[in-house]
Amino acid sequence: MSDVSPPTPAEAARTAVVIPAAGRGVRLGPGAPKALRTLNGVPMLIHAVRAMAASRAVGLVVVVAPPDGTAEVKSLLDTHALPDRTDFVVVSGGETRQESVRAGLDALPPEYGIVLVHDAARPLVPVDTVDAVIEAVREGAVAVVPALPLADTVKEVEPAAAPGDPEPVLATPERARLRAVQTPQGFDRATLVRAHETVTGAVTDDAGMVERLGEPVVAVPGHEEAFKVTRPLDLVLAEAVLARRRLNDGF
Repeated sequence: MSDVSPPTPAEAARTAVVIPAAGRGVRLGPGAPKALRTLNGVPMLIHAVRAMAASRAVGLVVVVAPPDGTAEVKSLLDTHALPDRTDFVVVSGGETRQESVRAGLDALPPEYGIVLVHDAARPLVPVDTVDAVIEAVREGAVAVVPALPLADTVKEVEPAAAPGDPEPVLATPERARLRAVQTPQGFDRATLVRAHETVTGAVTDDAGMVERLGEPVVAVPGHEEAFKVTRPLDLVLAEAVLARRRLNDGF
């Protein structure tokens, strides 16, 4: 029998965020790690941290930094204005995203029963999306993803033997049943920890790991501004979003 007491209702509702930011972002080209590229003069990571801390439900943000960049990330957090009501911790990441998320989970104090995992490369997610994910977990979902309907028709293909070769189309999935998944993804902490202790092999997101446990995952509405900054054109779009926010909201 475990000696660990179950969390109180208040503890079970407390929310922490893990932001894995240890990747190099090769698709954006050489230079600084993707999370440290700037938007409007501010690193994307800081935008992402602010987006999570904008939710009054978030009490702790754990940033998982590149092993050789922990001091730099700590300095960034110290030199940018962040909400006083939220605590911030920086830990060293691993070779893979899964290892980095696990490092973030290991750094969480026991009193946090809800965990969000957020991509540092999604710097502009609105606070309403963050709150919707948290609320769905509070209402009993063990795993929640924000998601958007697809605008394009999707084809399943047989991958080409060589880059640039034609790819045979195998099927056309029903678009109405498909969603593009974003972050932050929200979890009951115990379920997410069990997924990281159990699931091995290639995974593209933490919700997929929970699916492999056989646990249900639900989707809530995502937002078009929660896109992932992956390629140089995405940086242009992100700058345009920030410019519009400054014009409309004084952001």
